[in-house]
Amino acid sequence: MTYDITIDGKHHRLELNRADGHWLCRLDGREVEVDAVVARPDVLSLRIGNQAYEVKCERVASDLHLWVGSERFAVEVRDPRSLRGRADAVDELGPRKLTAPMPGKVVRVLADQGSEVEAGAGVLVVEAMKMQNEIKSPKKGTIQKILVTEGAAVNAGDVLAIVE
Repeated sequence: MTYDITIDGKHHRLELNRADGHWLCRLDGREVEVDAVVARPDVLSLRIGNQAYEVKCERVASDLHLWVGSERFAVEVRDPRSLRGRADAVDELGPRKLTAPMPGKVVRVLADQGSEVEAGAGVLVVEAMKMQNEIKSPKKGTIQKILVTEGAAVNAGDVLAIVE
């Protein structure tokens, strides 16, 4: 999953992928292995290399702030799944992976392998915590592969389909 984030006015691109029980993180093109555990709601315990961090999320009205130790950062996150506020369409070239945003269960496959889809068209529906989340195509293209079936349990970051 790729996010465009702004921390205290500085823009970054964050790519997260789960592999072998670890989160692989690429921040502005630099790869870092991160261990993350949700300690309690709105608190994340991170280990990056030999350093441990406790990150607290604070939402005030429409603003989002992260506390790392005693430092507070103003944060804006743009989620590409919404396709709103997306600044660059450079990623239109090449295959794109559709990943599960959270653990859940695939309840519907909306597009067949080999079918043409438009950007923003629904491809799969994943149910998590009794809510159904439509996983949308990030670009116009052809469904190259559907890697899950209806009823399959998925983890956050699992690749569900590939659009080419």
